[in-house]
Amino acid sequence: MQIRQAGLDDASAVAGVYVRSWQVAFAGLVPQRYLDAMDASRVEPDWKSLIAETRWPSSGVLVTETETGIVGFASFGPSEKAPGVAEIGTLYTLPEVWGTGIGKQLMLATLATLKQADYPQAALWVLEDNERARRFYEAAGWRPDGAAVVDTTGGASLNKLRYSRPLG
Repeated sequence: MQIRQAGLDDASAVAGVYVRSWQVAFAGLVPQRYLDAMDASRVEPDWKSLIAETRWPSSGVLVTETETGIVGFASFGPSEKAPGVAEIGTLYTLPEVWGTGIGKQLMLATLATLKQADYPQAALWVLEDNERARRFYEAAGWRPDGAAVVDTTGGASLNKLRYSRPLG
């Protein structure tokens, strides 16, 4: 397994992991019609743009690659709402590698990159009802910090909680 900074050539694989992960992780949480309509080719341009806008190490995308290809990724950058705080925007792996430690290694690499960028603290958002993700983040030292928002992805009202942790 290798974790590395994403390049533009990785956008297609990142989009594929994103869609596959969403379709499995959010089944029962996000309306199924929304999940069924997801298409990697439609989100690939967004990932190309995000990768192209990298300002390493303060923002960017990391990918996790095995002999089978890219199996996970994380994106991060400065928080728009909290100056000086890093925000992990996404951290997804293919369902086939859940429970193997790949997600944990990706999280550790992301945190190390954020420390390189001298962020004192990091935050991320997680669906309140996504118990699996919440357990994963809590095991990695993240804690809810009291902030919450309502997201309307797919036309449903979804409660999201902000988790944070120090990076020092």
